[in-house]
Amino acid sequence: MHALSTTLALAAATAVLAAPPGTAAPTSTTTALNSVATRASWTPPLATRGRWIVDATGARFKLVSANWAGAQGTWSGSGDISSPADHHSGENANGIPLGLDRATLPAILAGFHATGINSIRLPFSNEMVHGTTPVPDTAVAANPQLRGKTPLQVFDAVVAALTGDGFAVVLNNHTGTTRWCCGIDGNERWNTSRSTGEWVADWLTMANRYKADKRVVGADLYNEVRRNITDDPNWGWGDNHDWYAASLEAGNRILAEADPDLLIIIEGINWTGIPLDGLPHGRPTLTPVRTLSHTLVDPNKLVYSAHFYGYTGPNHSGAYGLGETHDPRYQDLTRDQLFAELDRSASFVTTDGQHHTAPVWISEFGTGAEETDPVARSWFATFTDYLVSRDLDFAYWPLLGWKGNGQGDSWALLRYDPTGTRSGILDDPTDWRAAAWNHLINAPSRTGPITAPARWNMLDLDHADAIASVRMRAQSDWDAGARKAVCPDGQRVVGLSHTGNRGLCTNIGTGDLATTNLAYTVVHDESYVQGDWATGYTKLECPTGRFMTGYSVRGAAVSAVLCAQGRPGLGTQARTLWFDRGDNRPTGTPSAGGEFAYGNYKGQCNADEYAAGVAYTGRIGSRKTPDALLCKHLT
Repeated sequence: MHALSTTLALAAATAVLAAPPGTAAPTSTTTALNSVATRASWTPPLATRGRWIVDATGARFKLVSANWAGAQGTWSGSGDISSPADHHSGENANGIPLGLDRATLPAILAGFHATGINSIRLPFSNEMVHGTTPVPDTAVAANPQLRGKTPLQVFDAVVAALTGDGFAVVLNNHTGTTRWCCGIDGNERWNTSRSTGEWVADWLTMANRYKADKRVVGADLYNEVRRNITDDPNWGWGDNHDWYAASLEAGNRILAEADPDLLIIIEGINWTGIPLDGLPHGRPTLTPVRTLSHTLVDPNKLVYSAHFYGYTGPNHSGAYGLGETHDPRYQDLTRDQLFAELDRSASFVTTDGQHHTAPVWISEFGTGAEETDPVARSWFATFTDYLVSRDLDFAYWPLLGWKGNGQGDSWALLRYDPTGTRSGILDDPTDWRAAAWNHLINAPSRTGPITAPARWNMLDLDHADAIASVRMRAQSDWDAGARKAVCPDGQRVVGLSHTGNRGLCTNIGTGDLATTNLAYTVVHDESYVQGDWATGYTKLECPTGRFMTGYSVRGAAVSAVLCAQGRPGLGTQARTLWFDRGDNRPTGTPSAGGEFAYGNYKGQCNADEYAAGVAYTGRIGSRKTPDALLCKHLT
């Protein structure tokens, strides 16, 4: 959802669009905001360490951000596309970032710095990527050097200006067609108006386009994935609506084929179901990540994101009137209820030592300067308190908008009238949002070096290969016809599920076990078995000195294990770990690695062990699924 965005509702048995109610004049005061000078000293590219984003020196880099909207589109989808009246809040952006008709780029960026932010989420549409028509001269009236340029060329100039001024830029594929988001608008999914292949190709184009500019730090893959009139998106079903699979494919291809330095930012599912009392509906957000997380070819590039607005809710679309359900909005929750809900649906991802552990970026939240409802105002203050309490990265929506002539979005932090005069949170002493914003910007947060924690990553063979190894992606097919899973480079298999084809990888206790010669052995039979460690069962065992880095299945049955050459001194002391009749995992709360195969029995070696083999049986009633692991000590 965006500030004053359209939301899902129901009309005549189909979903329709609705927006929050109008608001009135502000009453409170603003104070001076801190300088961005202390935030500007950072070294790209960015990566992650556990739940934190870090720069190239390993120091924490907090995304203190806002959204510079416009290039994603502002047209409402009906009426005259050239008429401001048919654009969101009367703002016709002409498919480029707002404000370039009213203020120079240096003046706009000076205002951004003054708000205290260090980074910009920069939305764009797929249509913009392919557009060849120059923008009207009026759209860049204050920046005549941009006359005659296409929207993408203007976008190039904006990116260069931002990064040249020290900002980190996150590219955000916001819409497919250039129009206002987010309802039933033809932009509900990444592939609503194009194929997944075309969408990925556009991302490769954009990643390559800015590859040399290392202050372009992230690829925010798609905005607010949601239901269209008839169908829901899903997380892990393996079909054409599977956002988990599509985002995994796009992220891995960006890293492997375009720019290995980008953060890959994946938003949860924003809405499923029809918002009608008595029918199932809700906002999954990041809850599916708890049991099915992404394993990228570089796990230290993954960031999850979520959006929250007071007028929406965990099961409330945000509609008023027609289509409004009786579910509570976020602003209806008490402080404790709100904190608990945000932890449940998003911030749990930051829990240490889990397969899903990653930073969470709240990449949209906001409210209006003209909001008078005390409930809505209270929510904004409470929500910013939450961001401070959890030390979360964030991006306000929107950063810049118009004002005057009956046009403009009062949710914008900074607003420009037709003469180029700026107003908003920096200039208007009656902007009530300033107290909460100042609190958010100036609150203490973690800084300095971040020690790299152990990594845990899950492998999922439900529907397709899961090759998270850059080394193995460059190799030939090592088990043709089977579905194959390989840990990220530097990690080893440490757990498998009895059914469900799931695996768990880690580097805990040792880092990368592999030697530099990158030698691999594919084991299909008992050729390398050393002793009968699973009597009566078929055993696939790595040769001595090698460890499991992958496995393959045919249907549900074990097909092969992939073994990598271990470095000298790899331990050989072994034990058999059975998990055919129940879980057999290290104790701890939460369990190290997390719930990597929900609903299935799991076996997991200890943190000071590695998996060197798997046993299974084909006897009556069995399907040759994993029954036992051979766990060996690291030293």
